[in-house]
Amino acid sequence: MTDLDQPLARDVPAAPHSASGEQVATFDLSAVAPPARPARRWTPRRVVATPPAYDHPHGRRIMEHLAARGIEVERLRGPRLTGVRGESDRETYARAKNTMAIVVSPPSRRKLQPIAPSADWRFDLAEGCPAHCQYCYLAGSLSGPPVTRVYADLDDILDGLADYAGRGTITSRKPSRHHEGTTFEASCYTDPLAVEHLTGSWRRAVEHFGAWDAPVQLRWTTKFDDVDTFVGLAHHGRTRVRFSVNCLPVTTRFETGTSRLGDRLAALRRLALDGYPVGLTIAPIMPIDDWRSAYGALIADVAAAVDGVTDLDLTAELITHRFTPGSRDVLMGWYPRTRLEMNEETRTRKHGKFGAVKYVYPAPLMAEMRSWFEAEIARRLPGCRILYWT
Repeated sequence: MTDLDQPLARDVPAAPHSASGEQVATFDLSAVAPPARPARRWTPRRVVATPPAYDHPHGRRIMEHLAARGIEVERLRGPRLTGVRGESDRETYARAKNTMAIVVSPPSRRKLQPIAPSADWRFDLAEGCPAHCQYCYLAGSLSGPPVTRVYADLDDILDGLADYAGRGTITSRKPSRHHEGTTFEASCYTDPLAVEHLTGSWRRAVEHFGAWDAPVQLRWTTKFDDVDTFVGLAHHGRTRVRFSVNCLPVTTRFETGTSRLGDRLAALRRLALDGYPVGLTIAPIMPIDDWRSAYGALIADVAAAVDGVTDLDLTAELITHRFTPGSRDVLMGWYPRTRLEMNEETRTRKHGKFGAVKYVYPAPLMAEMRSWFEAEIARRLPGCRILYWT
């Protein structure tokens, strides 16, 4: 049985959106390998709902939307979900990966946590992602079968954010971000556009922030391009959508079940033309062979995508690849033939804020890459603000 009242990611300090792995507790799922999946809209094979989900208007909206799409919703008698575990870990993973549960968020998720350097606070509207990236940042932080959970109590979650407005460290410590107001990250444990066509949760969040007469900003990042339903919303510039991008050798080799790079950049342009603040999350940066040319081509493609956009508000978050021993073991189990470099001998061992060990690139290489990226972005995208490098 799977207890849907328990979050997919353990109740520990949040995995930092910087992908550093510093605060991630790791769990051994090394016998499990996710199946490859072509990029497409995710349609779960099984959708279930716990009884409390029916008590919330948004939960019922999700169910009505799914019914209109011909997707049956199975009402559970309680929080326990059966039929997920198979005869092997691989079969269990496959069943869970194709299951979506409509649930009420656990109390631990309603108490917001800081999520520097991305934002002041993190809140969740879902947990779980149908994509398969061989460097998955959450691979070591998941517990139990990874059933995607979407939260029915959206209205209560959004109403609770008001208690955190005017608080946080990002806006107070970073003069370049004072104008953003209090920032809220909404994509820590999921990719919004991977499930938005099933839930409508992030559209409602965009409208909520658009109507919120306060210095606040909603932030989320995605590897998908399905932005049609966001164009024309009354966002009033209070939502920044960032697109997670990488150079083609990394995107084509290590990302499965996501939108193509060109489609993501086209979606970025479309939202920018609709007045959204937009952003790039270039991650994970890797010093592959001829990395300057590969990443130079990426930045040139971005420049072409935003060419002619008036009043462009563009940011960049630059995140290098790193791993923990636990996450490496999980990923090697999932992708035994991966060409993802995770060699401890060529990395520098560091300890995070909570004592977790992580392996990063050596300091001279980090300095070289950082200097190149900052110079190249300044040259090709002169109006782009780099929020951080990690």
